[in-house]
Amino acid sequence: MKVTIENKKGLEKDLKVFIDKKTISGFMDEKYEEIRKDVVIKGFRPGKVPTEILKRQFGKAVYGEVIDKLLKDTTTKALEENKIKPAGQPKIDLKSFGEGKDLEYIISVTELPVVSTKGLNSIKVNEYSVKIDPKETDKRINEIAKSQNNFKDAEENYSAKLNDLVIFDYKGTIDGKEFKGNEGKNTQLVLGKDLFIKGFDKQLEGVKSGDSKNVEVKLPENFPEKNLVNKNAVFECKVTAVRIPEEVKINDDFAKNMGAKDLVNLKELISKQINDEYKNSLAMITKKNILEQIEREKLEQLPGNLVEQEIKILSQGMKPEEVKKRQKSLEDQAKKRIKTGLILNAFGEENKINVSQEEINVEIQKQFRMMPGQEKIVKDYYEQNPAAIDSLRGQIYEEKIIEEIKNKAKTTKKEITKEEAEKILKEENENNIKEQARLAKKDEGEENKKKKDTKKKELKMKSKETKKTKTFASKPKKTKKVSKK
Repeated sequence: MKVTIENKKGLEKDLKVFIDKKTISGFMDEKYEEIRKDVVIKGFRPGKVPTEILKRQFGKAVYGEVIDKLLKDTTTKALEENKIKPAGQPKIDLKSFGEGKDLEYIISVTELPVVSTKGLNSIKVNEYSVKIDPKETDKRINEIAKSQNNFKDAEENYSAKLNDLVIFDYKGTIDGKEFKGNEGKNTQLVLGKDLFIKGFDKQLEGVKSGDSKNVEVKLPENFPEKNLVNKNAVFECKVTAVRIPEEVKINDDFAKNMGAKDLVNLKELISKQINDEYKNSLAMITKKNILEQIEREKLEQLPGNLVEQEIKILSQGMKPEEVKKRQKSLEDQAKKRIKTGLILNAFGEENKINVSQEEINVEIQKQFRMMPGQEKIVKDYYEQNPAAIDSLRGQIYEEKIIEEIKNKAKTTKKEITKEEAEKILKEENENNIKEQARLAKKDEGEENKKKKDTKKKELKMKSKETKKTKTFASKPKKTKKVSKK
C-alpha cells in the first residue's frame, strides 16, 4: 500500500491510496481457498473444485467482498499510520479498480485539530454550601403538616361546614332513570374543594351523619358517558359520617408516618433536602461557569462538517425562515459547542476518563426511580435505541470530565445562607433572560442588515440600468448624406 497526502484547505485532506493488482490477487486467492471448502459443484469432490471454476461462478461476488474489506482495512490503516483523527466519516472516491487491475482511491477527510488543554489549569470556580437555618427546617415541616388531611369524627348532630370531610353513598338518576356510573360507596369530599362535580359539595353543607340529601347538578364535559354530558342529574346521597379537621401534631409519631426514625431525624432529612435543592441549582451555575471559561479558550481551526452538523441539531423544529433569520447566531453557537466539545474530549483522553457499563446501568436505574410504573418502557427504549445509549454515555462522560476539571481547578469554597443562595439564583436567571434578549436583538440586527444590503444592491442595479438608458437615449442618430444630382 502506498499513501500520498495532499492538503486541500485548513483541516481538509486528501489521501491517495494505491494498492497493486498482485496484492489484490493474493487476497482473492485466500478468499477462493476459504470458500473452496464449502462449495459443492457436480463432478468435483468437496474441497477439490479448481480455482478457474470458482472464478467463473463466484468471481464478481468474491472481488466485491475482497474490495469492500480492503477499502475498510486500508482506510483505517492509512489514517492511523499518518496520525490523522477524522472528524466524521471519511469519503471514499474510487479512481481505478476492477479484476486484474491496480486499486487506486482517494480518502477525503476532515481532520480533528490539535487541541491544547493547558488553559484549563487556570480555571477558577466557586463551590457553594448552603447553611440552612433551623427555622427554615421547622417552616418546611409545618407546611408539610398543614398539607396533611387529618380529620376526626364530629360530635353527634354536628352540621357539616366548609373544610369538613363528608363521607356518603350515592345513587344518581336522569329523568328518574338510572345510568352507567351512577352509584358510589364511601365517597369522601372535603367541602369547599369542589373536586367532584361542580357545585356538588356546596349542596352538602349543613348535612349531619345519617342524613339523606338530594343533590342536583349538571353532568360535566369530562363525564365518561359522553351521551350524558350537560344532562341534569339528581344524586340521592346517604351521609354515613361527618369529620372535622384536626390539627396535625408535629411529634415522633408524625415523623414516623413521614418515614423518619423520630422528629430529630425528620429535621435532619428535611434540612438535607432543602440543602440539596439549592446545592443542585448552584452546581449547575458552577458547571456553566466552567464551560464559559472553556469557551474563551482559543482554537484556531474548527472542522466545518462538525459545525454544519451542530447547526442542523440546533435548528431542529425551526421553520426555514427562522433558520435563515438566526443563521449567524446559530453558527456562533455551533462553533462554541464544537470548540468546547473538542477541548473537553481532549481533556478526557489525557486524563484517561472512561464510562463503564456499570455507570450506564446506574443512570438507567435512576430513571427507573424517577418514572415508577414505567420501568419496562424505559428499559425497552434503551434496548431498542443504541443511539440513546450512546447519548447517555456522552452525558455521563461530560459530567465526569467537568467533575475532574472542577477537582483540578482553583476552588474557592463559600458557605452561604439560603437568602444569599436565592439571590445568586435570581441573578443567574436574570442574566439568562438578558442574554436571550441580546441574541434575539442581534439576530434581528443581522436580518435588517441583510435587507438593507439587498436593497442597496437593487438600487445600484436600477441606477446602472437608468444610466445606460439615458446614455442610449442621448446618443445622436447618424444621418445618411444625400448626394445632389
